Parts: sequence; structure tokens; C-alpha cells
Amino acid sequence: MPSLRELLGFGKSEGANNLVILNGYPLAVVVAISLHILLLGGLVYLQSSSQSQALELIQPTVIKALLIEENPQITNQRNQDNRRLEAKRKETERANAAAQKKREEQAAERKRQEEAAQKREQQRVAKQRADAKVKAEREKTLAEEERKKREAEKRREEQAQRERESRQQREREDAQDAAAAEAASSEFELIQSATGLIQQLVTENWSRPPSARNGMRAIIQIKMLPTGELVDVIITQSSGDPAFDRSAENAVYRAAPFAELTALPIRVFNQNFRTLSLIFQPEDLLN
Repeated sequence: MPSLRELLGFGKSEGANNLVILNGYPLAVVVAISLHILLLGGLVYLQSSSQSQALELIQPTVIKALLIEENPQITNQRNQDNRRLEAKRKETERANAAAQKKREEQAAERKRQEEAAQKREQQRVAKQRADAKVKAEREKTLAEEERKKREAEKRREEQAQRERESRQQREREDAQDAAAAEAASSEFELIQSATGLIQQLVTENWSRPPSARNGMRAIIQIKMLPTGELVDVIITQSSGDPAFDRSAENAVYRAAPFAELTALPIRVFNQNFRTLSLIFQPEDLLN
């Protein structure tokens, strides 16, 4: 078995073969020997840690390292292939990165378009709602105006009806007033006529006594029936002269009955002639 010194090319006979191997693969030999030493040290450590009472020396496994000479052209070709593979890998990575970036851009564009479409839809819905609200408010306003118009028309009709009724009422009242005035005029004329007739009859039948003087005054109250007959004669105010008072009473009795009262309406008679006061006051005497 060759020693480590011989494997490294430091033996007594430094032949051409050993020199070629040492010149071609010194790094590979050093790495292989280092790996074997590390492996041997690991095995020794594991063996010593598993046995706490006694230490046993483990015979290391002899590994033969064979150095094979490789053609430099093959190495160069392999290096070129590795570089091409690395370049291809990087190109693939760049292509994948570009594709990934493109996919992300496309996804971002789709998201932007979706958001824009969603925003447009929201704006459309909002506009539709706003238009519906405006339309509803316009219809409500028109309905309110129509209602107010109908109410105003109704108020005008009611006002016109009230004015017509008021005018008709005034016309009826005017007609009634005219009729009442006419009736009152006729009634007043009847009263004046009947009163004048009674005064004339009483005056014609009054024989004033010699004691009568100007300024003397006696009031006689008479009560009558609708037929003109006397019911009672009462002196409500004396003249102070008994003869003057008796002459007034006698004049009433002589003039009665007053048959002309039968032509009066009963209402007019009751209001004016059922009880009547006559004033006896001479103003034409010489003394």
C-alpha cells in the first residue's frame, strides 16, 4: 500500500508518472485525503462517545484513492457545457421572471379593469338611484302642485258658492226688508188712520166744561176689544179739574164703539189698540 508521502509525489523515485499525476490533480488529491481524515475522526469520536467505560481503537477502513488522468479537452468541453447550461438556466430564469412579471401586470390590469368596471357599475347604480330620486321628487312636487291647484279651485268654487248664497241671502233680505217696509208702511198708515179716526170721534164727542183752560192736560187709558167695544176707561193722569176729567171720560163713552177697528189685522190691533192712551189738552181756548 503506498504511503501518503508517495501519493503526494515525495518518494525516493520521482518518476515521470508521479510527476504527471501531481501536476494534473494536486487539489483533488488534497480534498480526497482531507475528506478521509475527517471521516476517520468522526468515526473515532462517535465510537468514543458511545463507550463511557473503556476505549477501544477502531481499525480504520482503508480507502484506496485512485487518481485518474482526465483529458483537458473533455474538461474544457464540460466547462463550456456547464456555462451553456448556466446561461440557459439564467435565460430560463429571466424568461420565467419576465413571464411572471407579465402575468402580474396582466393580473394588475385585470384587477384595474375589474375595479374600473365595478366603479362604473357603482356610478351607474348611483346615477340610476339619483335619477329615480329626482323623478320621485318631481312627481311628488307635481302631485303636490296638482293637489294645491285642486284645493285652490275648490276654495274658489266654495267662495263663489258662498258669494252666490250671500248675494241671494241679501236679495232675499232686501226683498223681505222691502216687503217689511211696505208692510210697515201700510201698517203705519193703518195705525195712523185708525188712531186719527178714534181721535176725531172722541174730539167730536168732547164737550169741554166752562172750567177748561188752555194748558190743562188729562190722559185717559182705554181698553178695547177687536170689535171696537170698550172694556174699560181709566184716568191715568188727572188735569186737576174733576169736571175736565169727567168731560174727557164722557167723550170716550159717547164715541164708542169704534167699529172701524174690525178692519185691522189682529196683530196690529193687539200691538196698538187693545190698550190705547188718549191725551185731552185744549190749546184753542180764548182764555
